Amino acid sequence: MREVKLSRFSSRLTVLSMGVAAVLGAQAASATISADVPSTTLQTITVTANSSVRESVQEGGVDVEGYTPAAQASHLSDFLNVVPGVTVGGTSAVNQRIRVRGLDDTNLKVTIDGARQEGTLFYHMGDVTIDPDLLKQAEVSVGNNSVTLGNDALGGAVAFKTVDAADLLKPGQKIGAKLHAGYASNNDELLTSATVFAAPTDNIDLLAYYGQRNANAGEDGEGRKIQTEDSKGENILLKAGAYIANDHHVGASFSRTENEGMFPLRPDFPASPGVGSWNEILPQKVKRDTYGLDYSYNPASNLVNVDTNVYQTETQISRDTDYTTKPGYNWEAGVKTTGAKIQNTSIIDTNVGSHKLIAGIEHYKKESELERDFVKKGTDEAKNTSIYLEDQWKNGKLTLTPGVRYDRYESPEFVAGGKTYDNVVGALAASYEIAPLTQVFASYTQLFNGPDLSQAIFNSDGDKTYVNKDLKAEEGSNAEIGIVKTLRDLTVAGDALQLSGKYFETDIENFIEFVRSGGTRVGLDCTTGQLGGACQGAVNKDEDYKIKGVELAADYKMDDFSMGLSYAHARSKGDRTGYSIPSVTGGSADSGDKYMVNLAYVPTDTTELGWRSTYVAAITPKTESAQPEKSNYDVHDIFMSYMPKQVDGLKATVGVYNIFDETYASHASRSLAEQADGLRTDFEPGRNIKASLTYQF
Repeated sequence: MREVKLSRFSSRLTVLSMGVAAVLGAQAASATISADVPSTTLQTITVTANSSVRESVQEGGVDVEGYTPAAQASHLSDFLNVVPGVTVGGTSAVNQRIRVRGLDDTNLKVTIDGARQEGTLFYHMGDVTIDPDLLKQAEVSVGNNSVTLGNDALGGAVAFKTVDAADLLKPGQKIGAKLHAGYASNNDELLTSATVFAAPTDNIDLLAYYGQRNANAGEDGEGRKIQTEDSKGENILLKAGAYIANDHHVGASFSRTENEGMFPLRPDFPASPGVGSWNEILPQKVKRDTYGLDYSYNPASNLVNVDTNVYQTETQISRDTDYTTKPGYNWEAGVKTTGAKIQNTSIIDTNVGSHKLIAGIEHYKKESELERDFVKKGTDEAKNTSIYLEDQWKNGKLTLTPGVRYDRYESPEFVAGGKTYDNVVGALAASYEIAPLTQVFASYTQLFNGPDLSQAIFNSDGDKTYVNKDLKAEEGSNAEIGIVKTLRDLTVAGDALQLSGKYFETDIENFIEFVRSGGTRVGLDCTTGQLGGACQGAVNKDEDYKIKGVELAADYKMDDFSMGLSYAHARSKGDRTGYSIPSVTGGSADSGDKYMVNLAYVPTDTTELGWRSTYVAAITPKTESAQPEKSNYDVHDIFMSYMPKQVDGLKATVGVYNIFDETYASHASRSLAEQADGLRTDFEPGRNIKASLTYQF
């Protein structure tokens, strides 16, 4: 069958600080900012000759080396939460669940060094398997604002980038090494890693990284066990690159993240005393392997700047229990994605302005497989091919960016009967400088998301599955409007304040929901797909959803002091019932309003101090079944780094996270009322003292 469419932010915070945050907002992440805006360790706003202010404000990011909490991170929530609109749930290495404006990673385009991380293994765990120690940067497209993102990007995109040899080599250096050790008190976590990097010739660079992270069970603010009983993590990164005849560059990479230990049967529930056998602690292993080849061609021509990448990434989860006493508990599930993308960027100057023309083609295939009790149970696959064209036309104070994308999506056989969707979406964005250093912007992007693979653990080759051949693709639109203002020389010469604010609306039609069966669950009729049967499958919700919100940001820089403030608000609502978008972690996908304050001070050229405060307001989910309130929380962190002049390349860092030992759960984590058999809320770690030492030579 074919379907052709033309689609569509406490008590411990002072009243003053909260008031300022609400008015100004903030972006709290690490920074690389152009000379025209504040340069701090708090915010990523990058403006170059070939990018617009609109693009920069609609994206957030964290430089792992520059932002101290990121450099000490053991979980993606330790740093990604600082981007307004982004919330990360989960408390263990095998449960890292990213949400952007309430939409989780099943509706986000997530890549590692350009390799798509597609599919879902198990809804009780996160879908992103990577250790922060591998990363140099994480970029977030907050909302889908470009046709270059494409399928699986209803809420935007997260692009993780691992470290390169060029990032570590000093001028003229041929070979070097970096040793890193870190300790966290809450769960006795020990991280050790070593990186060797080299440039044996002027045109070749090499890098090899190996790291281990071992931890015990952590504790929440009330001393209850969370996370794992005993976990061991291993990370490998290998990279090689070569320039050929100046214009050409080829590269190859391999990265692995592996976590093994005693994890809860359902990793998004707490591993605390009192929890019944329904959430046993079992030996489990999660592993991701990513292979990549890239090629770029950039001759002395503004018309040609080609980037190509080919990749394969595979994520697996496996359990190995006593087969004879726990039948059905032993299984191995995996998702493999193979893909390629080629993109060219041209700069064309004309008498009526300049054009930045981006043209690309992408193809990928995702496959899932399940083996239970050593017997193969099922496989499925989906494919997507897309072509896109975007033109950023700048003429004086005005920038217009139209774009168009075509997707041909071949759906999974045991989800939508292998149905093919041909879809065309468009986008249009504009920005205008209404006054010096003041720009207004607006954008409108149509959305498309084909039916995803079923969770790998439910693969059954159609057995007890309703195959929905009438399943519609998710469609909709994302619209944003905002303003950016930079002020200079406010209190002293050379200081700067950047303010930004935006309002957005995201419309989602044909939202796809997976209906489970078995036990007390009411499944689907195996023939008609109506509720009341014994089958499970995917159906379209009979209402459309709208997500509305605002994100405000402010960053101030004065000599050696910088400050960032932020506010983020997003709410979803169905047009028939008024219910919020449902979440696989139970209840609503919505989070309470988030306020953040970040302070940084560099008193000497060897010392840097920082403070981070996060307040999230309570929210009562509006869902089909009664759900408890997601409580407010107020968390503060303080950190310091020291680089002694006596030892070049040495850096010592210490931080105290959750200083006041707050008991809280992220609004993106499992959050349910306590029952007779134990806790059902995945609480975050209590006070955690971290110390790390890095030596690069």
